Amino acid sequence: MPELVTGEAVALDIRVARLASRALALFIDVLLQLMVLYFCMIFVGLSARVSDSAVTIGLALVMVVGVLVGYPTITETLTRGRTLGKLALGLRVVADDGGPERFRQALVRALAGFLEFWTLFGSPALIASLVSPRGKRLGDIFAGTIVIQDRVPVNVMLGPVAIMPPPLAPWAHSLELSRLPDGIAMAARQYLTRFWELAPRVRDEMGRRLTDEVLTYISPPPPSGHRPEIVLSAVLAERRHREERRLAERAARRAAIARRGMPLAVSVPPGFAQPAVIPMGGPPPPPPPSYGGGPTPVPEWLGGAPGATNPPTFLPPTR
Repeated sequence: MPELVTGEAVALDIRVARLASRALALFIDVLLQLMVLYFCMIFVGLSARVSDSAVTIGLALVMVVGVLVGYPTITETLTRGRTLGKLALGLRVVADDGGPERFRQALVRALAGFLEFWTLFGSPALIASLVSPRGKRLGDIFAGTIVIQDRVPVNVMLGPVAIMPPPLAPWAHSLELSRLPDGIAMAARQYLTRFWELAPRVRDEMGRRLTDEVLTYISPPPPSGHRPEIVLSAVLAERRHREERRLAERAARRAAIARRGMPLAVSVPPGFAQPAVIPMGGPPPPPPPSYGGGPTPVPEWLGGAPGATNPPTFLPPTR
């Protein structure tokens, strides 16, 4: 599998698009362009009846260049390396350093593609793709780009993310995870997601560094003899399991409260109208008990009668 070095000096194992998938994506794009050109030529033919011949020729040239060169340039720039054909086949054009395709690169590819496909019927592109180890056509060589397989089957991801390894399950259940920051947990998850895309040397180095960083926030330390990605998978799986259990317990408590018909009150700041008690099913709640002294007058600042007293003091219950 070819290796690509990103701008951050990280080596990635990429999946270069195959010649058959690129040819099928090109066929979809060419078919779409021919359909658009057909309707454009109909418009040019209708405009030729009421306009000068020079205007008609200029309009035809603009439409041909716009469809054959403008379509791939604009679509690949706006969609970061995809045309409709590449989108249907799960392909993407990226720079040689792994970054997104830029407008200049898309324009160079489109201009070279006009010569390769529409002038020379694709023969230079076919020969260059067969000779290049990365399947590059002339447009990719001039623009410094490469076409990769962006969408891959699920079975290609050989290692699932955050699965509990059975040998580490007892250790993971006893972990103290409250101090583990979300940012470090997210970095570990992204590492496991891209585990099989990284070069072996970079993969092992990143795994050891992330594991050492995670172990500074959790306790007790893991048993010896396990690889870093196995330890990270156990930690993330246990963290997810505890979060799911906490959410399930919260939902169960809410369901139990709703079944018992307990009220749900909403608190508001002082100065606003007091909210009504909303019963969650069942009979209405009983009235609050009286603590003696008769009903307490509502103060004026809460909407009571003018001249009412300020908030009353608490009266203890009488025996």
